[in-house]
Amino acid sequence: MFYEDLTAYEYRPVDSFTDQESGVYALWYRPAYTRLNVGWLEAGRPYPTGPVPPAFLAKLKAVQQVQWMNVCLGWHDCDLCPGAETPEGNGEVRIPGEPGIAYAAPFLITHYITAHGYRPPQVFVDAVLAVDPDAWSAARWPDVPFPWVPEDAERMLE
Repeated sequence: MFYEDLTAYEYRPVDSFTDQESGVYALWYRPAYTRLNVGWLEAGRPYPTGPVPPAFLAKLKAVQQVQWMNVCLGWHDCDLCPGAETPEGNGEVRIPGEPGIAYAAPFLITHYITAHGYRPPQVFVDAVLAVDPDAWSAARWPDVPFPWVPEDAERMLE
């Protein structure tokens, strides 16, 4: 599934979070912020490459440890990897940017960076570096590890 970096995300009309501890509790809402695509790569399509700061990669991995966003039942294989043993992902990551902008990346983004040399746009790198992963990991249901969830979000409690 390919989307050009920093284009409008339109894949899903709502954003949903699943509580990682229970795996049952969830919330969903129609975002009031603009979502921009980052890291939706596909074989045969060019993408920017280059080094990323180690602190950026560490923070991105920390976010992925605590944020379950738009988790799907199916899996998406990395089609950039040759052979049958390919990494797979089934969700997304949301990173808040400047006011009113959130970056929407596939869960495979860290694989794309480490295995394929993908270099995300600098605005995304800066936004990830601004995240406080300790605060996000401290979030407990009904709070979620993302700051822009509206008060009227629909919640599934059981």
